[in-house]
Amino acid sequence: MDSDLIELAAAHGVATSYRDGERKIVEIDADVVVRILGLLDVDAAEPEARKAALARAREKAALGALPGTIGHRVGAVRALPGPGVLINAEGTRTDVTELADDLDPGYYRLELADEQLGREVTVVVAPAALPEMPRSWGWMLQLYALHSGASWGIGDLGDLREFVEWTGREHGAEAVLLNPLHAITPVSPVQASPYTPSSRRFATPLALRVTDLDAYRTADDDTRAQVDVLRPDTAGDRLDHDRVWAAKRSACELLWHSAGRPEPVGAPDDLWQFAIFCAFAERYGSRWSLWPEGLRHPAAPDVDRARVELAPRVAFHAWLQDQVQRQLSDVRGVAQEVGVRVVHDLAIGCDPEGADGWALQDVLAMGVHAGAPPDAFSQQGQDWGLPPWRPDRLDATGYAAYRDLLRATLRAADGLRIDHVAGLWRLWWVPPGESPDRGTYVHYDSDVMLAVLTLEAWQAGAMVIGEDLGTVERQVTEGLAERNILGCSVLWFTRDIDAPGVPLLPPDRWNPNSVATVSTHDLPTASGFLRGEHVSIRTELGLLADPAAEKASAELDRLELVELLREEGLVSGDHPGEDQLVVAMHALLARSRSLLVLISPYDVIGEVRQPNLPGTVEQYPNWRIPLPETMEELRDDPRVRVVVDELRLARPRSTA
Repeated sequence: MDSDLIELAAAHGVATSYRDGERKIVEIDADVVVRILGLLDVDAAEPEARKAALARAREKAALGALPGTIGHRVGAVRALPGPGVLINAEGTRTDVTELADDLDPGYYRLELADEQLGREVTVVVAPAALPEMPRSWGWMLQLYALHSGASWGIGDLGDLREFVEWTGREHGAEAVLLNPLHAITPVSPVQASPYTPSSRRFATPLALRVTDLDAYRTADDDTRAQVDVLRPDTAGDRLDHDRVWAAKRSACELLWHSAGRPEPVGAPDDLWQFAIFCAFAERYGSRWSLWPEGLRHPAAPDVDRARVELAPRVAFHAWLQDQVQRQLSDVRGVAQEVGVRVVHDLAIGCDPEGADGWALQDVLAMGVHAGAPPDAFSQQGQDWGLPPWRPDRLDATGYAAYRDLLRATLRAADGLRIDHVAGLWRLWWVPPGESPDRGTYVHYDSDVMLAVLTLEAWQAGAMVIGEDLGTVERQVTEGLAERNILGCSVLWFTRDIDAPGVPLLPPDRWNPNSVATVSTHDLPTASGFLRGEHVSIRTELGLLADPAAEKASAELDRLELVELLREEGLVSGDHPGEDQLVVAMHALLARSRSLLVLISPYDVIGEVRQPNLPGTVEQYPNWRIPLPETMEELRDDPRVRVVVDELRLARPRSTA
């Protein structure tokens, strides 16, 4: 690769090489780099175009021009390339030559006297760090899997409200982490994966408790009877998202009509835009790229006409979303009464054909798929099918879309988990039509990404968890720790990488700035691990090249874990039983240095199937496995009491 291309790529944050999981340098093909630059509107296809683009980049760098948005932390001082005026949210203007260390957190505009240095710059001033957390514990839930005698075939916000109140009052738990509750596109087939949402700014109506709606309480007897008969049960060992959505949609339509077809009062513009998308999807199909050309952008010429034509459906979807937000707020209100933080999960991206793909297409790299490079886990790399942010467009728009996304997710939350938090630093871009091994990393301005995240969380009084599993650069771990953002420690992976054989770490050596868990939704459950279910199911589905070797490796992992539990004095005897080992795993978590411990019902009550099996789509019931017990049964299960007692003893509720 020639030096001009390397320099040009670096100027635009495009990697020409990277270090893999074994720290070996991997070179990127020049044509991949050229394609990625082209997707950022940088022409590098021919030598002359490349030289011209490089000259512009060098000129900008020589001037010391600021980008469109900069991040700043309270307690730091940043010299500016020239004098300017700093304008706060109230419009107060202050002459400045530097960004001082005592600025109040918030969003500012900076006007520089010399326009060549940056005509108007957005300045994000964030607190130096989020408040420190006490040692505590809680639960992590796949809400769809939780079900009760009152829910409609899938876990809902009524179940969540009852769960939160139960565990807060009776157990002293202080947090409940949820799977993403992002919005679906309201047509079949419903996307089961919560990590491929239609919109991350809105919530799924699948989670509504229909019988908790005011419209249900005030409906006449005949309407309520019609609604009641629609209720689907949780049937079998697989959840049917399409059947549940059909039932809830019909019920909500009945109730909406019976209530006089109300519209939400004072709804923001983005909610109406989401409702428009939903109505268009019902009429024209779930893929907006195939809609009539005049509807393929929110500002397209035919959108207003079609909105008027579909006004009743637009109003219904706006009302429906308003009802979801009301129930989310109700859950949070109950949680705050009993001292439980409700922590929501933010997926790494959105369905390119969904509501956010349509509404935010100007700041997303449409056609590009985020993913991961080849590694030991996936030799061909990973293609997640999700469009990444365009860093140049975020910069030019003051990160408004990212800011709004965080604010929307936090409006009914006391905390936020960021899926693949390393994506705040860089993401693997796969160009359109390419396989995932034919991609490269595109870097983001992590100072700004973290500043916006920290500021929004601080303003909301929320904690933040960064999912930092896998191959993560040191600056990610350090950047999180500096801001009191918790990383993740998973029992299977928490090892001493500097010791021979990379053994499991004892709990007194775990990272204190982390959330400790037995497993994750992509990994075997506690019982599944002990029984080798993760090997058996992949063998059954033909996903393993050498099943015998995988089985032998899994057995060694099991023996190593049992030995650690024995060394910690948590199990005894030559052949401890599964129930004893599961309790011991949780006791190990409880005594770890990690600030927060989260436990899962899947692990506590012995479910062997993991929620999601990476590398499968229809071969495995991903995101469709209900808990084997109802909410009522879970409350009376002695295994829950035993595990909870371990956590309560080691981590009594904080008084702060």
